[in-house]
Amino acid sequence: MLIRWSDQGSAVDWTPSVTSQAGFLTLSRGTEIIASKQARQEVLVWTDAALYSLQYVGAPVVWSAQLVGENISTASQNCVAYANGVAYWMGKDKFYKYDGRTQPLRCDLRKFIFGDFNEQQYDQVFAGTNESYHEVWWFYCSTDQTNVDRYVVYNYLEDIWYYGTMARTAWLDSGLRGNPLAATYTYNLVNHEEGVDDNETATTTAIHAYVASAEFDLEDGHQFAFIWRVLPDIRFDGSTVGSPSATMTLLPLANSGSGYNSPTSVGGSNSRSITRTAVLPVESYTGQIYTRVRGRQLAMKIESTGEGVTWQLGSPRIDMRPDGRR
Repeated sequence: MLIRWSDQGSAVDWTPSVTSQAGFLTLSRGTEIIASKQARQEVLVWTDAALYSLQYVGAPVVWSAQLVGENISTASQNCVAYANGVAYWMGKDKFYKYDGRTQPLRCDLRKFIFGDFNEQQYDQVFAGTNESYHEVWWFYCSTDQTNVDRYVVYNYLEDIWYYGTMARTAWLDSGLRGNPLAATYTYNLVNHEEGVDDNETATTTAIHAYVASAEFDLEDGHQFAFIWRVLPDIRFDGSTVGSPSATMTLLPLANSGSGYNSPTSVGGSNSRSITRTAVLPVESYTGQIYTRVRGRQLAMKIESTGEGVTWQLGSPRIDMRPDGRR
C-alpha cells in the first residue's frame, strides 16, 4: 500500500529531503495495490477495495491522494481502460466506471459473463479500447479454461454490450496506427477492423457474423399474431463480392416459457435470404421477404457465412395481423 516517487530532477534520488521532491505516501483502504492508470489531470490507483486519485500539488507535499471510490473490486492489473475521459474496469462481480465519481456500470450481460468465468484466472483479464467504434474490450477465461478465450465489449457511445469468442493475449489501440493490433496464442500479430474476412492464419476464411435480438412481444403478447411479410432494411456497403447475401430468421414463441415453436413456421418458412442485386446508382437489395410465422413473442436473427460479405442492419419492419387467442 506504499507509493513512492523519486526527485523531479533525478530518477535515482528516492530520499526525501528539503532540497528534493522525492517522497512517499501510504494508502489506507485495502491490503494491496492492484492497478494504476494515467488520466487527464490525475493518476488513478486501484487497491483491492478502493480507488484513489493522485494529484500533483507541489512541494512540500508533492502528491496528494484522494479517496474517490470504496467497496469496489478490481479483477487484475490490466483490467482498466481509459477512453473519452472515463476510466472503465472489470471487477470480480460487476463492471465500473470513473468519470469524476465512481459508480457501477449497467451491464445487460453481467449474469452471462460472471456466470461463465474462471475465477482462478482473474489475473489474465486485460482491457483495451477501439476508439474508432467507441468501444472498450475485456478479454477473459471462461469456466474451466486456463487461456483467454472470451471477450465482452461495451460501446460507451450507444450504451450497449456485445460478446464473443476470441483467443487473444494482448491488445493495442494507438492513435499512431489505423487499426487495433492484437497478439494471438499462435505468436501472430493481427490487425483488427481491416478487411471483411478472417486472415489470422494467412488462409482466408469467412467470418460467421450475426446479430440476434431478445424475445419481444407481438401485439403486447395478449393474443397470437401472424407474420406474413418483413421489410429487412439491410445494406451491404463494403462487401467485396458481387452478390453478398445474409439470412434473416424469425423465431416465434407461443409464450415466454414455451421455447421456440417446433416447427417454427406455419405452413411456410421462417428463414429468407437478403441479397444485393445492384450497387449503382443506389444500392439495391431484397426489399421484402414473405414468410408464415405465428406466435405471441418473437426473436430475430440476421447472419452471414460467406467470404467477402459485410452488412449493416437498419430498422426492419414486420407486417402482421391478429391471429386469435389460446
